[in-house]
Amino acid sequence: MIERHLMKLRARDEINDEEEAAIRGSVAEIRRIAADQVVVRALQPMDFSTILLSGIAGRAKDLADGKRQITELHTPGDYTDLHSFTLKYLDHDVLALSDCEFAVVPHEKLREITQRLPHLTRVYWFATNLDAAVHREWEVCLGRRSAVERMAHLFCELHVRMGLVGLVEDDGYELSLTQSQLAECLGLTQVHVNRTLMELRNGLLEFSRGRVRIRNLAALRALAGFDPAYLYLDRRPR
Repeated sequence: MIERHLMKLRARDEINDEEEAAIRGSVAEIRRIAADQVVVRALQPMDFSTILLSGIAGRAKDLADGKRQITELHTPGDYTDLHSFTLKYLDHDVLALSDCEFAVVPHEKLREITQRLPHLTRVYWFATNLDAAVHREWEVCLGRRSAVERMAHLFCELHVRMGLVGLVEDDGYELSLTQSQLAECLGLTQVHVNRTLMELRNGLLEFSRGRVRIRNLAALRALAGFDPAYLYLDRRPR
């Protein structure tokens, strides 16, 4: 049920049997959410957090003119809103961008983990710090990288994150996003997204029918200026 969540944690640290049992025991229910539905609404009081089990989710903020900015994507294995444990509500929505499954973890279970398992608590603290690092990199992309660079960077990031949980095959991965959703991630118009995808098809990658196929990973990373250091991929005790 939560194997990809455990894979993600173990990619960066040890998780012992007691900690695994606590993680499994923390799940109260599984929720299936259809694409384009709000999972958690901004300013809603929160007494639970959610782990994405399958599909693609995102954090998003709506503007008064109806435009939307997706501020981060979540891949299977991610806590989408662990920070709500301390904040108690979110300043943004969590959206199911494709059909998704979520594990619901009551905050009372997280409180028990913090009181009983200090190492696992630090692992989850690291996870919220990692989210902040991803947000900073997205801010750099939106503010300083060109359209083709930021799109290449996003595909490189997802290649790493999908790979951590066994979802990359033959340098490709499933990505059930529309061009409109990509535009909301990248701060572009849908027309500009289409034009940029055509530019990347020139020997670097293809994105069609919900699948990314990377033809030249080294060249794609060079174009994006992609350095995975912000994803903290080294495995070390926390």
